[in-house]
Amino acid sequence: MNDETPICSAKGCRVPAVWVLAWNNPKLHTPERRKTWLACDEHREHLTQFLGMRGFLKDVVTLAEWESRPAAQS
Repeated sequence: MNDETPICSAKGCRVPAVWVLAWNNPKLHTPERRKTWLACDEHREHLTQFLGMRGFLKDVVTLAEWESRPAAQS
């Protein structure tokens, strides 16, 4: 792990991220805007449920898949 390694967004977690959770708060963001949280395998489900309960979750993909998308889509 180095300074460039993406880290899980869960509070206190320092594990490298494997997943990208794309989300949007419709009260604050335009429909096409995507904010992202990163997740390790252990915290993916918890963070997914947190965003899903609020109706914010739009997509869950691997970090590798997210990074391979054209810039206009991410």
